[in-house]
Amino acid sequence: MSDTTTTENEELPTRRDFIYVATGMLGVIGAASVAWPFIDQMRPDAAVLAAGQPIDVNLEAVEPGQAITVTWRGKPYFVRRLTEDEIASASELGEGDMKEFAPIETRLGGEEVKDWVIVSANCTHLGCVPKVIDTKPEGWNCPCHGSVFDMTGRILRGPAATNLPLPPYVFTSATNLVIGTDQA
Repeated sequence: MSDTTTTENEELPTRRDFIYVATGMLGVIGAASVAWPFIDQMRPDAAVLAAGQPIDVNLEAVEPGQAITVTWRGKPYFVRRLTEDEIASASELGEGDMKEFAPIETRLGGEEVKDWVIVSANCTHLGCVPKVIDTKPEGWNCPCHGSVFDMTGRILRGPAATNLPLPPYVFTSATNLVIGTDQA
């Protein structure tokens, strides 16, 4: 008896086994190529991705006492540069003067840019867009329902229950603002 003989129970790969494996692999590749367009169409397109991206706002042309409106993620935001008188007037307001108290320091831009206010431009009552007014300490007035906010977006009176929200933002320089991020 020689050691090179095979037993009857051992099966050697045949041409038929190869055809089964090759057909199975082609079926998997075919199914994946059919499924990929359906999976790929579920990803957001470039316009949707860009809508959530941070925006850069150049503030060089904004004078003290002036407010501009910018759009981020399809919503308006007020960017207002306060004068020294407006900051002093808003600082005089106490806890009893507003519905939702917030210290003025939490509403202003930061250490180097203390004269900037960046707030949502939608009233917290029903989403109307308040109008800028120049009566100190009042800064915005909602013409629809009469809510009045101070220069920093804190609610003074009216049906709105909360202050104008602050978006995430960072100043990359004294004249450049990035809305939509809290990191430089």
